[in-house]
Parts: sequence; C-alpha cells; structure tokens
Amino acid sequence: MVSREQKRGVLHEKLQILRSVAHSHAEDDMSIISDASSYIKELKQKITKLNQEIASGQHAKVCQPLVSVEVLENGFLINVFMDKCIPGLLASILEAFDEIGLSVLEARATCTGSFRLQAVGEEEGDELIDAHAVEQAVVQAIKNCRAN
Repeated sequence: MVSREQKRGVLHEKLQILRSVAHSHAEDDMSIISDASSYIKELKQKITKLNQEIASGQHAKVCQPLVSVEVLENGFLINVFMDKCIPGLLASILEAFDEIGLSVLEARATCTGSFRLQAVGEEEGDELIDAHAVEQAVVQAIKNCRAN
C-alpha cells in the first residue's frame, strides 16, 4: 500500500512539473499530457522554422556582431565577436580606435572561423571619450569593412 501511494505521489509531482513546463492550466492528468504534447509540437515547429532561416542565411542574428565596451579605471575593455571573419576587419577596427583618439594598450585577436577581439584602450590627450562612442565606432568600422 505504501509503495502504491508513493508511486502515485511521484506521478502527481511529475505531472505538476510537466504542467509548469508546458505552461498548462489544466487540472486533470489527461489534459496536462495533451497540453504538453501540443507544446512539444509547437516547439518542434519553431525549431524547424529557425533551422530553415539559418540554412537560407536569412536569420538576423547569424552575422550580427557582438560588441561590448566596459569602462575601466583608465580606459576601456572592448570585446568584439562575429561568427565569420571578414578580411581587413581588424585593421578597420584599429583605424576606428585611432580616429576617435583611443590608444590600444593591449589586444588579442583571433580569426579562425569566427572573429574575436579583446582590446584594452585608453584616451589619448585631453579629449574625453565615452563607452557608447567607442561601441559606435567599432560597429561603424564593421559596417564599413562589410561594404568593401
């Protein structure tokens, strides 16, 4: 008797987890399972659609660069990631730094399949530069490089 009640309790607990994962508002067991089945079918359709978009090259995030600029005590930490490497991209970004008056103190870059850059830079002279301006300069350099 105890084991049957334990099994029933475990089954009820698993159904409640399934109910929450499937965002179901059903109360009875069969409706929870039905909602979960519908939810799984919906997820499969979304996966199929995303795979088709990626395969056709229309997915917006595939080629979008990820650019982050963090303010340090004496400058900026700049991280750039793109899922593909464009010839001349590093030079274009470094030129953009120079144009806005940012001196690169240290940099690491890789271009093996994807492009990654981590650079530490500081302002040259008395002109103040904010993190947003650095980010915009990098994004513009990437756009300019893509256009060429």
